[in-house]
Amino acid sequence: METNLLHRGRLIDHIQLVVRDLKASRDFYAAVLAVLDIPIVDTPDGYFWADELVVSAADSPAAVGVLTGRHHLAFQAKDPATVEAFYAAALAHGGSDNGAPGERPYHPGYYAAFVLDPDGNNIEAVYHGEAKRSAPSVVIEF
Repeated sequence: METNLLHRGRLIDHIQLVVRDLKASRDFYAAVLAVLDIPIVDTPDGYFWADELVVSAADSPAAVGVLTGRHHLAFQAKDPATVEAFYAAALAHGGSDNGAPGERPYHPGYYAAFVLDPDGNNIEAVYHGEAKRSAPSVVIEF
């Protein structure tokens, strides 16, 4: 039997987006997630996934045939340069501007960029400033 490793956070097991155009979404997410060092796993079943994010076509067995509504997803970035690279990659791969990279008033050091993905989801990359993690992630082996 094959061993699989998953890296998970504390709250969300997974989020699924059901999209109109799987190829356009895959191009967009492959570009922005590559900047964040998050690999995409393709499947032959009409969806792809990256850590906690699953993106599927409406006719995929992973979906119920209905497009999801608009969502806001925020991805962690390791530094402001990564936020800027995320923003550039998003605009070059089908995303549109929803807030250029810069500091936000949410708390000191909050540096983020916002883009709309091909389905209008508000996608953010955020760097919260200097911090120390207790662990890189929770690893699940099965």
